[in-house]
Amino acid sequence: MATNASHTSIASVTLEVADPAAASRFYTAFGVDAYIRLRASESPTTGFRGFTLALTVSGPATVDGFLGAAVDAGATVLKPASKSLWGYGGVVQAPDGTIWKVATSAKKDTGPATREIDELVLLLGVEDVKASKQFYVDQGLTVARSFGGKYAEFTAEAASPVKLALYKRRGLAKDLGVLADGTGSHRIALGSTAAPFTDPDGFAWETAAPVAAAEPASS
Repeated sequence: MATNASHTSIASVTLEVADPAAASRFYTAFGVDAYIRLRASESPTTGFRGFTLALTVSGPATVDGFLGAAVDAGATVLKPASKSLWGYGGVVQAPDGTIWKVATSAKKDTGPATREIDELVLLLGVEDVKASKQFYVDQGLTVARSFGGKYAEFTAEAASPVKLALYKRRGLAKDLGVLADGTGSHRIALGSTAAPFTDPDGFAWETAAPVAAAEPASS
């Protein structure tokens, strides 16, 4: 199946929001509008939606810059930026409900803050990491790193704007500072050039063209 990996990598990430115009203004101010798409949705959803989008950046000052821009644009702080064993980072929730994490492996600033994103990772909170990992391998994805039943990360294609990773749902919720309980729509759709499918945890993949590098989010 590995030969199909290029067809099943993430070509786009679409967030389903109640107000696309307001969400577009937020994500432009946040600085991630080129990485996502938006569309209107009133699908019922409560609690943790089971995923987060995580920005990896160069240093603490850049982390603070992104988090500050998000809060200024209306985001809620779930975890204030702080140092940890792995680096420095914080978590915010966008006005549309999407949870974003911004982090760096650097604990000390070695340069000025930038608005550059080194990597964008979509972390899906799943009930069974091993089973979900195998499901995605069967879909043609290639495992890049795996830590037993706790975490798995897939190789991203060069044209893909986002890297996909799996995390135990309760572990992910704890890391983000929210309760693991949630019902209803995930309010996210993943685009690829493969046929549509839905994974074991209800995350939907649909056929979509790749996002152009400079394309802003739109409704």
